Amino acid sequence: MALSKIVRERIHQKFGGRCAYCGRAIEYKQMQVDHYYPQCKARFYLRRFKIDVHAEENLMPTCRRCNHYKRASTPKQFKELMRTLHERLEAIYILKVAVDFGMATIKPFDGLFYFEKLQQERVHAEHAGGAEGRFRTERRRKGEEL
Repeated sequence: MALSKIVRERIHQKFGGRCAYCGRAIEYKQMQVDHYYPQCKARFYLRRFKIDVHAEENLMPTCRRCNHYKRASTPKQFKELMRTLHERLEAIYILKVAVDFGMATIKPFDGLFYFEKLQQERVHAEHAGGAEGRFRTERRRKGEEL
């Protein structure tokens, strides 16, 4: 599926020029476009959920590593891969040596992709802003100075 330059630029800027999954900064030319709901399951998503996997909303800006690691995984499958990644890393002998020497640390995936963290921050900010706005309105009603 060929994308126009304008669409690719919009996808690149979806999350401020960062990978939707890991959050690393990605140059426009280095960006890979991932189908959040995979292309190989297009018929399933269209029939079952009325999701067009080729729609711009489903296209995510990704770094090469995340795109290659996710491959044709569904969002749920990819998240599960990430949740268990630290266990697979802990089995690598040379990484154990690096941990022993304080050169590396391994921690579990926190369960949220970069774009999900941004969504949470927006919801929190909107909620907090809404509360502040209601507080100001209440103070004005009471005649207090702001």
